[in-house]
Amino acid sequence: MDRADIEAAIEDGIPDAEARVTRPRVHNNEEEDAHYAAEVVSPAFADESIVDRHQMVWDTIGDVMTREIHALEISTYTPEEHDGDL
Repeated sequence: MDRADIEAAIEDGIPDAEARVTRPRVHNNEEEDAHYAAEVVSPAFADESIVDRHQMVWDTIGDVMTREIHALEISTYTPEEHDGDL
């Protein structure tokens, strides 16, 4: 799963979401130790705790975690909380 696939999964799974996924850390072998960071903006996060927001994102990734993605750093915002475009 690459960055575009992760972004698409998040945007498909969370209503009106915009996601930007980066790869802040790449190990010597790109298949090994795949670390990503996701910044997600959605009105669906309104009135949700940080834990619930993160769970919403994790739910979109599903069983790919630990098989293809080693770690995913998540930042979530409502449109009102976010400063700019993704």
